[in-house]
Amino acid sequence: MLKLHNLLPSSSSKLLSSYIFSLSTKLPPPLTSPFYRQLTTTTTTMSINLRTHAFAGNPLRSRTSNGVEPLSPAAAHETLKTRIAESAGESASVNLKVLPFRNGRPLASVASSDTWRLAWMGLEEVKGLLGANLSADSFVYLGSDAEEDSVYWAIDLSRESSLVAKFGAMKRCFVELRTLMVATDWVDLKAMGNLAIAGHARALLEWCNISRFCGHCGEKTVPVEAGRRKQCSDESCKKRIYPRVDPVVIMLVIDSKNDRALLSKQSRFVPRMWSCLAGFIEPGESLEEAVRRETWEEVGIEVGEVVYHSSQPWPVGPNSMPCQLMVGFFAYAKSLEINVDKEELEDAQWHSREEVRKALTFAEYKKAQETAAAKVEQMCKGVEKTHSLSTDFNVESGELAPMFVPGPFAIAHHLISSWAFPDKDVNGIECHSKQPSASMSNL
Repeated sequence: MLKLHNLLPSSSSKLLSSYIFSLSTKLPPPLTSPFYRQLTTTTTTMSINLRTHAFAGNPLRSRTSNGVEPLSPAAAHETLKTRIAESAGESASVNLKVLPFRNGRPLASVASSDTWRLAWMGLEEVKGLLGANLSADSFVYLGSDAEEDSVYWAIDLSRESSLVAKFGAMKRCFVELRTLMVATDWVDLKAMGNLAIAGHARALLEWCNISRFCGHCGEKTVPVEAGRRKQCSDESCKKRIYPRVDPVVIMLVIDSKNDRALLSKQSRFVPRMWSCLAGFIEPGESLEEAVRRETWEEVGIEVGEVVYHSSQPWPVGPNSMPCQLMVGFFAYAKSLEINVDKEELEDAQWHSREEVRKALTFAEYKKAQETAAAKVEQMCKGVEKTHSLSTDFNVESGELAPMFVPGPFAIAHHLISSWAFPDKDVNGIECHSKQPSASMSNL
């Protein structure tokens, strides 16, 4: 069986493991609205719904030009090479914006509103930092914006350790993408778009790092199509290599007869957190077969009907898996006796709908978002934290729920919440569907 290792971070960052979250189909009202004020004073239980999954909805991908247009990947790469060779200060009709990365971490800064943002740099600024070491092949094309005449690039500066202090002096720092994920206010569409851009960039850069040699003949590879593809440098081979995506099934197992859902926990989870089962797809296996096999192997339960829910790109896994694709399902149980594989899970239990509803604790999600946002602000301002994030992860008032489930940045949250609240959306409006939807295609 292919192991689902490293989908969650190590124990040193256990807080962030609680946010292998999911999103829903509608954007909730602003957190300052009467709905949320009432929510935080009268109850902490809810289903958090968003317009798109985290890391999906990349605004640059939707604006990218095609063919031979000035902002297409090929044309933009030629412009990039020309501009690198030019003397500083020469006029330019196209803005080239660069997002630096270091060890998989994007460069971030904090706005005046104390919200994080991507620290885009102009090409001239990058040239000033790197000088003669700069090459067009070091850049990866992210997309373009025709309205602003801008092309966006990412560059890996992991080998330029001396730049860390320079960026620090500019109140910029390299931040783990998981930390930015949790720190993002999920009702801020611009911030969610920035998160999707950073996820796309990290996936491409990490793939570039692990595809430096041809898997067919062993020769070095060279970037083509503005860094979005690679090709073997051996003239007799010239094998094309494409960015890697690793599909993962994630499923909420449902006992329809007794109105229960199965949730599991792993030793690396934060205390009280339960989530869905998940596992990698094996060669020659359909998605539905993977759902049934993984459920049987991990908890000994036989699954019958498998219903697709939605999918989510997940670029925050290990470097060797630069972008996982989480494919979510409802899996309807045919047997009910649980037999936990202790090598995979710490525990797995059936939970009633009421128990699951109580586990959707909005106050805990919001507290973690605020804590992570404060951490990013301190990092960018050069302030060291004197205590850990896990120490901060407590609800300031009110009794803690006996359990909670992943929050609004992982597909697990959406799977669980849409089962727990099948007849209501986030505003409490009655819906007609009595069962989870067979396809959430409008996500």
